[in-house]
Amino acid sequence: MNLILMGLPGAGKGTQAEKIVEKYGIPHISTGDMFRAAIKDGTDLGKQAKSFMDAGNLVPDEVTIGIVRERLSKEDCNKGFLLDGFPRTVAQAEALETMLASLDRKIDSVIYVEVPKEELFERLTGRWVSPTSGATYHIKFNPPKVEGICDKDGSTLVQRQDDKPETVANRLEVNLKQTQPLIDFYSEKGYLERIDGNQHIQKVFEDVENILKGIPA
Repeated sequence: MNLILMGLPGAGKGTQAEKIVEKYGIPHISTGDMFRAAIKDGTDLGKQAKSFMDAGNLVPDEVTIGIVRERLSKEDCNKGFLLDGFPRTVAQAEALETMLASLDRKIDSVIYVEVPKEELFERLTGRWVSPTSGATYHIKFNPPKVEGICDKDGSTLVQRQDDKPETVANRLEVNLKQTQPLIDFYSEKGYLERIDGNQHIQKVFEDVENILKGIPA
């Protein structure tokens, strides 16, 4: 099955992607992961991506499309894939349609995880991480035992640049503007399925499973 998982930052796409991959055995293709790997390796692409991501902006289409095109050509995508974080624009969606048509394939479903903007802001700005252990906390949903201190190694927790309030506000605004045309695009094609993401993680996944049951094997 060829799937796209959509939702604003903080909607829980990553968690649902893990569950889908575990159950259905298709590769999870996250442009975010690919960008972070490039940043860590210090490649030219990584440096470009970092400058956009640190400002809460989206990475340009031509960079993203090139990455995804190479990824979909790999052998592990022969039986299907789960795209997470791509496409973000109608131009990317159209490029994806062209790519898949050349491979004699098509999108089976676009799952949109919906969460109110106010809830997303609270989820995102409450995240803090340990710079040494990598452990992630949330001041409301998963606080450390001692405020500001990592449970695992006692390090002082820090907030990533893209989790700071001013960056989060910009990220959500940018994504909101980009998402609606994409929702319209996939609604017109009959691919789009909406899921309430403001409920328990397992209930969200049950809703996902109900959609995927309708896709022919």
